[in-house]
Amino acid sequence: MAIRLLVALIALGLLHVAPQLASWRRDSVFRRWVAQLSDTSGAGRVVLALAPPLLLCALLTWLFGHTVLGELLPLVFAVVVLIYCFGPREFERDLEAILAAPDNVSREAAAQRLSDDGRPVRWHAPALGEAIVYAALRRRFAVLLWFFLLGPVGALLYRLAQTLGRDDSLALDGDSQHAANYLANALDWLPAQILTFTLAVVGHWDAVIEAWRRWHIQATPTSWYQRGPGFLGAAAQADVRIDIEAGDGYAEEHSDPLDELRRLRSALLRALLAWLSVVALLVIGSWLH
Repeated sequence: MAIRLLVALIALGLLHVAPQLASWRRDSVFRRWVAQLSDTSGAGRVVLALAPPLLLCALLTWLFGHTVLGELLPLVFAVVVLIYCFGPREFERDLEAILAAPDNVSREAAAQRLSDDGRPVRWHAPALGEAIVYAALRRRFAVLLWFFLLGPVGALLYRLAQTLGRDDSLALDGDSQHAANYLANALDWLPAQILTFTLAVVGHWDAVIEAWRRWHIQATPTSWYQRGPGFLGAAAQADVRIDIEAGDGYAEEHSDPLDELRRLRSALLRALLAWLSVVALLVIGSWLH
């Protein structure tokens, strides 16, 4: 776990210094492989699409760990895989593009880059807040969680599953698309739950937890993989609405999405620090034992 924490810190630091690294991600080989599987369908096609790159990643991780260089090559390989999985663009850079846009039309156009599944992002505070937390989940927090749990294979599994499940340009058949969506949503569920509670801690606890609880009361037993982590979007919107409540209890129509972007950006940074701090405490605890 200590090595994985070090890898995460290096990868995040490199992306902070050189955010263009995230945009270098190319998946043309994976896309060609998926296209080659057009004679299969359903869950079998998803398994066949994911198995070779994951097995190759596991094999390289094992091979690099058995060289005379010790932990150096596995560390470098893990950093490369993690940066790849943080794509397709650096999360903070997309937020900065919105803030730097000269007018609302340009800002709304820049906000569309937060959506990885093609859904339009409306230019008002709650919708923008929802898009930001989903982008943070899928480009940063979920990748980190699966990396901490399963190493480079876990991070790559998450990234490729999201590509299969949410990228319509792959043109999967209906059965394969449903299976890929289910897998992408299932892999989102655990990190989205943890991120929701982290946002409650660093934001407005009552509003976030109430939205989370209400969503789960209304959800069906299979919604965790069929509908995706809608509780995270509901929690983000509730968190934003609390901030735009006027003193008399009525929402102000002139609430500024940019103000909420800055506030939510700060909250997500605190959430990231909280996640890394928990992992650091686990590492220290293992050393003490």
